[in-house]
Amino acid sequence: MPAFRVPDAHAATRSKKRTLFKFHDQAFYMTSPPAATRPPFGEFVALTALMMSLTALSIDAMLPALPDIGQDLNSGNTNANQLVITLLFAGMAVGQLLFGPLSDSIGRKPSIYIGLGLFMVGCVVSLAADSFSVMLIGRFLQGVGVAAPRTVSLALVRDQFEGNNMARVMSFIMAVFIFVPMIAPAYGQVVIMYLDWRFIFVSFLILGIVALIWFSLRQPETLDAERRVRFSMSRLMGSLKEIFSNRIALGYTIAAGFIFGAFLSYLTCSQQVFQEVYGVGKTFPLYFGVLAVAIGLASLTNGGLVHRLGMKKLARRASLGLTVLSIIFVVISYLWSGAPPLWGLMSYFLPAFFCLGIMFGNLNALAMAPLGHIAGLGATVIGSLSTFISVPLGTLVGQGFDGTVLPLIGGFALFSLIASTIIHRVEP
Repeated sequence: MPAFRVPDAHAATRSKKRTLFKFHDQAFYMTSPPAATRPPFGEFVALTALMMSLTALSIDAMLPALPDIGQDLNSGNTNANQLVITLLFAGMAVGQLLFGPLSDSIGRKPSIYIGLGLFMVGCVVSLAADSFSVMLIGRFLQGVGVAAPRTVSLALVRDQFEGNNMARVMSFIMAVFIFVPMIAPAYGQVVIMYLDWRFIFVSFLILGIVALIWFSLRQPETLDAERRVRFSMSRLMGSLKEIFSNRIALGYTIAAGFIFGAFLSYLTCSQQVFQEVYGVGKTFPLYFGVLAVAIGLASLTNGGLVHRLGMKKLARRASLGLTVLSIIFVVISYLWSGAPPLWGLMSYFLPAFFCLGIMFGNLNALAMAPLGHIAGLGATVIGSLSTFISVPLGTLVGQGFDGTVLPLIGGFALFSLIASTIIHRVEP
């Protein structure tokens, strides 16, 4: 078999036309094939944010509906309802591993078409589910499918923008994306109040169709045929081998998995904690949204701090802070028989989630640092591996919910302690 030669990425970039865009008095250079008819900058940001937001919406809008879904489909117990969330993450872990290399091979647009198609099929399966097992199959398909717009959208940005311009574009996209976790649970709550939980999947299906039509009509392909790389398992396995043999990349990936495992444990049992332990009822989305703001503020703050303190120092301080906070609150929760006052829980969660927000971006960036020569595939593999680590951890904590906050806070303490230890040892 003849050897396959990866094209010179710099040569490909030199052959592309650079176009100046202005948005809010800021200049952006976009690189893309000269023949492409590009959407206006603001439209590109809105379209990309919509596709990336399908993931958060598919998770957070479902939380208020979990009890109704479990009751209607005979899930067996309230802890089993959490699988509606975790199966989506399991599908995403598989999808990230698939669509990253696939988009490098067949192009960005076909990959997103396939992903959105799978997502919509999963929505129809969940919408028509007459048993809990069928619901979980639909959720897994949604997770596999939604990984494409989430993963490949980042490649779309990377194809068209460079350096600081790419960072600025992503900041605009994230500014839109950040509002979704704040409003999604409230949206789900309104739907189940006035309609039925199945209409949540109807809205997902409609959004998927809108995204597919909008994307197909307005966004040109950004990966030229000469820059595509043949899909091969050997290339994927080679990247896996390189990550597993690199102490820094592997260490930060595992740490990211444990940190995201803590967050996933919160996602899976947040509805039970707030509505069953504290009886907040229909105001659950309000508390969830407030905590989402803490993560968003951390992401915005991190952009300014990272230039002064550096990613390593921020990751170390945030992981240590989360560990100390969690251990202290485990003791407090135990003294309150597993149900400390709601104001106390929120007082813990707000700084804890701020620490999480600081770590999310930095740990992935630190894991990517030694993999610049395989940046695209490396990012895909790291994202998938950290998700594969987090899913069983989050499931373990969620399934251990016993009507108190102790399993959740204990999981935060244990996972952050392990992550902090790894972070401090991977680069002494």
